Amino acid sequence: MLHALRDIGAAAGRGIHADARRADAVREGARRGAARIVGAADPRRVALVSGATFGLNVAIHGLVEPGWHVVATAADHNATLRPLKWLADRGVIDLAVVPCDASGLVDPDDVARAWQPATRLLVFSHASNVTGTLQDAAALVGIARVRGAISILDAAQTAGVVPLPSGDGGADVVVAAGHKWLQGPEGVAILFAREGIEPRPLVQGGTGSASNDLRMPADLVDRLEAGTPNLAALAGLSAGIAWVERQGIGALAAHGLGLASACRSGLAALPGVRVLGAGGGEGPPIVGFTVEGYDPADTAVLLEQIAGVQARAGRHCAGLIHRHLPTAAEGSVRLGFGPFNIPDDVRAVIAAVAAILGIPDTDTVDPFPSPTQVPRWQE
Repeated sequence: MLHALRDIGAAAGRGIHADARRADAVREGARRGAARIVGAADPRRVALVSGATFGLNVAIHGLVEPGWHVVATAADHNATLRPLKWLADRGVIDLAVVPCDASGLVDPDDVARAWQPATRLLVFSHASNVTGTLQDAAALVGIARVRGAISILDAAQTAGVVPLPSGDGGADVVVAAGHKWLQGPEGVAILFAREGIEPRPLVQGGTGSASNDLRMPADLVDRLEAGTPNLAALAGLSAGIAWVERQGIGALAAHGLGLASACRSGLAALPGVRVLGAGGGEGPPIVGFTVEGYDPADTAVLLEQIAGVQARAGRHCAGLIHRHLPTAAEGSVRLGFGPFNIPDDVRAVIAAVAAILGIPDTDTVDPFPSPTQVPRWQE
């Protein structure tokens, strides 16, 4: 990112001088990496946008037609539910929101039962950002495909730590955040659209191509990337993806899920702590929980004051799922374990929560009774 800002300092697609060509190389390198992550054979079917929320809005507003019936789920993020609700409130679409169970899992049979003759779009999150529960994406996409509908997958919580379904089992549109498991910065995301799925642009303007035509170009990338690219963010995304690929998504997932599983078991052993989700070990390494007698916001503040643990508290921009969990009133506390966390971080969480509850350290169980191997990227 520093190299892009300090040594290139030019806009991609906006010149033929040497630095502009170097900027082009940075952007297209990021695009090729993004295509590998989402399983796209053609990188020109991958647009690089300013964030997953923006990308999901591009997909939703750019595809829906008046009169469509759209199916979404209660486990989804507001990045999809709010644009869908906005369209429904204005009579553009009819919206059905399928419920989830107490772990955040959506039953594909419920999705099939919600289908109507006018259903043309299915939108769902690959994994819940509240509980970490992974959806059966292949089954959900299959329901839409056999019925001739478009599917949009919100992969913000999974890209880079859970393999994304691709090929025949992949969604028609996939949107993934760059700043989470892909180790990139904020302000950049991936939008993949299968050939034949052509979202209308949410923003029109300069693309550096076909400037004599006042209409937006037909090419997906040019059509959806109006405006000056954020070269530093693209460089960061490219570097993050390259790092993830070097380590291997499987190795990163195993490390994070090992920490998350230990944290779940350690917290569940404390009286008064409720751990959310099923914790099956397939989704992202997310741990959601509540502490009896404490508002989640107070718990998060105490975690930082006691042990320097930084957690998110509240409803996590996913208000509907809490109606199906025992967290409707105040939300929950959420932790995410990334590649640079270590077992001592888990011990710190458990010890801090025990301290909040007034439980001595001697009464807690170490979730790592034997030494753990240090991942190669931490050596």
